[in-house]
Amino acid sequence: MERRYEQVGTAFTCRSYEEYALMFAFADPPAPPCEVLDVAAGASSFAADAARLGLGVVAVDPRYRLTREELYAEARTEIEVSTAKLETLKDWFDFSHYGSLDRHRAGREASLERFIADFTADRDSGGGRYVAGELPNLPFEDDRFDLVLCSHFLFLYGDHFDEAFHERSLFELVRVCRPGGEVRIYPLVTLAFREYPQLQRLAGLVRKAGCEVAFPESRLPFIPGSGRLMAIRKPV
Repeated sequence: MERRYEQVGTAFTCRSYEEYALMFAFADPPAPPCEVLDVAAGASSFAADAARLGLGVVAVDPRYRLTREELYAEARTEIEVSTAKLETLKDWFDFSHYGSLDRHRAGREASLERFIADFTADRDSGGGRYVAGELPNLPFEDDRFDLVLCSHFLFLYGDHFDEAFHERSLFELVRVCRPGGEVRIYPLVTLAFREYPQLQRLAGLVRKAGCEVAFPESRLPFIPGSGRLMAIRKPV
């Protein structure tokens, strides 16, 4: 029987700035006044954490149409469900960063609390840090963001969304990135822990459009086979 992470629908997951920095291999925090977009952001505290560093951050996710209470309940359920799944697969995952499954869960819970506090404050003030929207049609103008991140969505859900969706989504991420800016996507494996089958073909299409494409090493190889990310540099 194939070993895989079973998932119905897309997960509403909580991850921290520290995890993003490792996943996306930031040598240093992006220097303000960098404009960053977190796509399919879920209940991660990245936007809240990065805003405290002075970055202009926007998080976009279709679930941001829900109420604060609905978001919090879904994220709490996801922590319970994902922890139970990881318990059955923990010999496959690399816990060197987290130390243990219990610490992994505690990190998710802490990230959720920071996210929900920031989401609530932002919604109450009309700040616009959290925007309801989804791939492959993001509600942003062309060339807006210096850095566009997509964590645990494209490629990971290769069995949920077809190749045409991935192609349109990849070019949509490039569209909202400013000339000279960068798109970063992680991980590059599916829920069956294999590289997304059409990854190299899609990379070729993006190169033909004039972008530079590289596959640097990630610094958070938690998921089996997730040692690389995709980095796309948009031409000036």
